Amino acid sequence: MISLFDEIAPGLSGLEQLRAMIASGRRPGMGESLDFTLVEAEEGRAVFESVPGRHAYNPIGTVHGGYAATLLDSACGCAAHSRLTATQGYTTLELKVSFHRPITADTGPVRAEATLISFGRRAAFAQAALTDARGRVYATATSTLLIFER
Repeated sequence: MISLFDEIAPGLSGLEQLRAMIASGRRPGMGESLDFTLVEAEEGRAVFESVPGRHAYNPIGTVHGGYAATLLDSACGCAAHSRLTATQGYTTLELKVSFHRPITADTGPVRAEATLISFGRRAAFAQAALTDARGRVYATATSTLLIFER
């Protein structure tokens, strides 16, 4: 199977791949399903934006926690991805999410912004926050990621 990065940015570094994805306007399947988009990428930092809606509701009438976790995991992963060479990959080993307030369709646009804490030969560590347009925090996360050769 060919990855989205193999289609739009073969042989490029991680940061170049992220920037190519932003420029192309393409999103991976998860981004399409939950309607979120990578909007910023620089070395050690990544930002996703989305507008939560009823498509992500759980049975009790709020946005499912998995929505916030997915945005935070994606942001942490892309912060690490920004440091990869053209031959490296990564996967999340651990994700710790703290939920601070409920998200609803009335929340409006949200941003998941992640920064890399450290990047080593085998592991990376990142942190992220999910905020609304007024800067209110809805969820935070820390992530441990495995770095490997592809």
